[in-house]
Amino acid sequence: MASIRLILLLSALFLTACNTGARLPSHQSVSIGGEAWTLELALDDESIRKGLMYRESIPKDGGMLFIFPDSDIRSFWMANCIIDIDLIFLDSRGTITALHEMKTEDPQDAGESELAYNARLKNYTSGFPARFAIELPEGSIKRLQLRVNQKIPLEVEELKAIRSAADRQGSPGYPPA
Repeated sequence: MASIRLILLLSALFLTACNTGARLPSHQSVSIGGEAWTLELALDDESIRKGLMYRESIPKDGGMLFIFPDSDIRSFWMANCIIDIDLIFLDSRGTITALHEMKTEDPQDAGESELAYNARLKNYTSGFPARFAIELPEGSIKRLQLRVNQKIPLEVEELKAIRSAADRQGSPGYPPA
């Protein structure tokens, strides 16, 4: 029964992506630490690069789910971020590979080049190949008692299909600026 449901879901996503003007989902509901979260989806290079930059807050039950095209060692930093953010890296099965409590950095100085600014920022790595990353409000990792090797129940195949559809469609970045 589950395989039939997955086939129907993948077929629907494929047809949606082929339909000109059809929009891919911009959010995904996820259970993390037994709590319901509504996460914005980062589906393309631009939305992944931007992440939660310039945000003044994150909803207490919100954040961002980054869906990468493949599994690889990933690295995030806090360029242009004005609030602290908790970061979770996950492998292709939804297992946590690394957890980080990312702190804001001093803003780029007026005379500082973009290259120099980015070079001084702390990097937060996945440690192992990651297919997904989740950014949550500060303090979420501790409050939810998340640990490396813990599994987050993601709809992995659905998320991979959404990313594939976005790649085929040339999806605009989510969320809109």
